[in-house]
Amino acid sequence: MSNVVIKVEDLSKQYRLGEVGTGTLYEDINRLWYRLRGKKDPYATIGDINDRTQRGNSNYVWALRDINFEVKHGQVLGVVGKNGAGKSTLLKLLSKVTSPTTGQIRTRGRIASLLEVGTGFHPELTGRENIYLNGTILGMTKREVKQKLDEIAEFAGIVRYLETPTKRYSSGMMVRLGFSIAAHLEPEILIVDEVLAVGDADFQKKCIGKMGEASKSGRTILFVSHNMGSLQNLCDSAILLENGMLTYAGTAHEVVDRYLSGGDSKNAQSNRVAFPENDRFAQLLEVQVEDEEGNCRENYYYDEKIYLRIRYLLRESRRNVWLKFNLSRNGEPLFTSYDIDEEVLPVKRLAGEYVAKVELPDFLKAGLFTVSVSMVEVGQYFDSRPDVLKFSVDDSRSDTADKGWRLDKPGLLKVPIRWDYMEFPVLEDQLTSR
Repeated sequence: MSNVVIKVEDLSKQYRLGEVGTGTLYEDINRLWYRLRGKKDPYATIGDINDRTQRGNSNYVWALRDINFEVKHGQVLGVVGKNGAGKSTLLKLLSKVTSPTTGQIRTRGRIASLLEVGTGFHPELTGRENIYLNGTILGMTKREVKQKLDEIAEFAGIVRYLETPTKRYSSGMMVRLGFSIAAHLEPEILIVDEVLAVGDADFQKKCIGKMGEASKSGRTILFVSHNMGSLQNLCDSAILLENGMLTYAGTAHEVVDRYLSGGDSKNAQSNRVAFPENDRFAQLLEVQVEDEEGNCRENYYYDEKIYLRIRYLLRESRRNVWLKFNLSRNGEPLFTSYDIDEEVLPVKRLAGEYVAKVELPDFLKAGLFTVSVSMVEVGQYFDSRPDVLKFSVDDSRSDTADKGWRLDKPGLLKVPIRWDYMEFPVLEDQLTSR
């Protein structure tokens, strides 16, 4: 279609493990012989998937394998995945930093990339000179760079250091300048890797705002981030990479839900997890999410009661020991709760096995929720289980309208607010006379 600006077809990238190079003269000659005869690379038929946790049987590994997707004009596409999933490799291929082993990439328009801190900067050149250098690399004329130079320096917050060599810049200053150049030189396609994490919170907000403006002006953006909140706010669609393969594509919220729900399949199936006993004086034994009947489930409707059950063991009587749990929605922290008020401390608990049951609040909106549980003694964590369980809340049931909720309201929580009015009757002729 005419509005497709990036088209990726059967894209794969293979690397050889170990030393740089193909390894042997025999392999080089063999590759050349196959290429001269118009045949496929013989080593492209071998290779392991990119799973860093497993030992492989081959010296070749597929960083990416058979990737297919399209990006339309003005689309903001998020790329989601764990470290080592192939996100940065994909962006380097799109930016033409490296070439694919198989497959092809078709693009329309000028591409600006921000892949790593300091990419394209010469340490001996000043900030001003690097702006001209980077702008030229991105395909801009000297006049275009000159028109934007003051705006670039001000956005990056380096006006005072504009005539200073970049080798004296901090990593934060480098990434601010790099992003500012890429964003202000108005490319048709902007590719941003997880480099914004280097900047401070204020600069990250500025970057997200700038990318939002760019997307509204019709520019295409590919955005990689481990900040799920920023990714969902900025992107309208996303793809999920796992071990170098594209496993899911959909809206940003769907992909983030799928990414966050990944993990131990045994825990996901029952929504109950038990921990083996150890020799500590106290420990968590079991955590589960259940409904009103005590059934452990993954999915709940918004009008159902949801409970968190925690079983733990004290091998000796102690003071000031309490439970804590955190609840997050789509990667964003919601709240933290303790099983006792700090005002009533100290409290002594006798040795024994305990079961705590908590009813979760009914203001949870639709989404994927993550539970973290800890045991604490005077502020010190001695048994912490982050992201131990996940569950989802669904608002698609047909009887939701009977509850009087407007489910399309923005925000993280579904809070009923009562509005009261004081009426002062006014005659119609008095209103028309105003």
